[in-house]
Amino acid sequence: MDLAVLLGTFIGGLILGIPVAITLALSSVAYVLYAGMPLVVIPQKMFAGMDSFVLLCIPGFILAGNLMNMGGITERIVRLAQAMVGWCRGGLGLTNVAASMLFGGISGTAVADAASVGGMMIPGMKKAGYPADFSAAVTAASSTVGPIIPPSVPMIIVGSLSGISVGKMFMAGAIPGLLMGFAMMFTAWLIARKKNFPRQPWQGFAELGKSFLGAFWSVAMTGLIIGGLLSGFSTPTETAVVASIYAFVIGVFVYRDLPLRAVPKIVIESAVSAAAILALVGFANVFGWILVSERIPQTIADGVLSITDNKILVILLINLVLLFVGMFMETIAALIILFVPLLTLAQGVGVDPLHFATFAVLNLMIGLTTPPVGVCLFICANIARLPLGPVIRAIAPFILTNIIVLFMVSYYAPLATWLPSLLDK
Repeated sequence: MDLAVLLGTFIGGLILGIPVAITLALSSVAYVLYAGMPLVVIPQKMFAGMDSFVLLCIPGFILAGNLMNMGGITERIVRLAQAMVGWCRGGLGLTNVAASMLFGGISGTAVADAASVGGMMIPGMKKAGYPADFSAAVTAASSTVGPIIPPSVPMIIVGSLSGISVGKMFMAGAIPGLLMGFAMMFTAWLIARKKNFPRQPWQGFAELGKSFLGAFWSVAMTGLIIGGLLSGFSTPTETAVVASIYAFVIGVFVYRDLPLRAVPKIVIESAVSAAAILALVGFANVFGWILVSERIPQTIADGVLSITDNKILVILLINLVLLFVGMFMETIAALIILFVPLLTLAQGVGVDPLHFATFAVLNLMIGLTTPPVGVCLFICANIARLPLGPVIRAIAPFILTNIIVLFMVSYYAPLATWLPSLLDK
């Protein structure tokens, strides 16, 4: 009955549209009160969930991304991407995806990508003759590359939940992220060829060189992060601090697009964003502790394994569950609540934890573009000034492409595990 109170309150809160963090808190309080436990257990478990050195990465990378974004990075990255692929059929669509791949190595969040790149690319694509629905769809779909290519806030959360090295998590996402990006570029090219979308003239090697030099310091930030982790020179938390300092210096003294008077506001906004994420982590940790105390992970694993212990079928089942949950629940909350139970199930059939963590994050990223709660879908539809219906129809081929990549990563572990294995050498 205690568990029924917990799940009933949680599901009721979601149906009423209450924010996920508040719903987690309310359902946990309801459970504790009904079970006759002291309320002090809630702040204790919240603190235990947030008291993790690795979670310090989150404010660091959020601050670095905001500093770089306000420092003129978006324009330079879009210019470089357009010089590289803008000359192809449907070149602005390919530019959109390429810009998201480059931007993803800096921001680490899909929402920031959708808002920043979308704010520039969607109006530009419409002006160049591209349909508004396609412009919004390709922007929303490509923004999901951001949390896969390192750095990645969801990867940090997973590392804190599972004890897997965050550095290895970052490396595990690199190849799937690139694969996802190139697959979406190919999809955009096919659609552009079929519908005869416009193409931009080749701007020459001179423009390619100028745009590369202009964006060099922006793109180099990804190299700084990956290099520090691969070399073992710095931990992920130290890397986040270095990235923030680097972003400040580049924005203020190199690009000179970041005024000093704007820095305090950026710091405050980054702190608010990080606090919201960490509050969600705290509330979700209480909820997760209750599930573990009720032996839900073991019950789920035992129930599924009593039906089948076929590795292929279990991976398929996990993916279907996560795809469904991603349609309705915010990514970080879904990870914190479901990761441990599903990891227990995956390990029961011999799936490597790092491999599982990678395709679980990739799976939930797809949920950012699926109705009814696709945050990136809403952002891009709003920028394009369209209702959701046309954008949902236009994004369907990209979602299918990403699901194909998801199953490739799910069933071929080296796509996720090969690069992290280099850290052990």
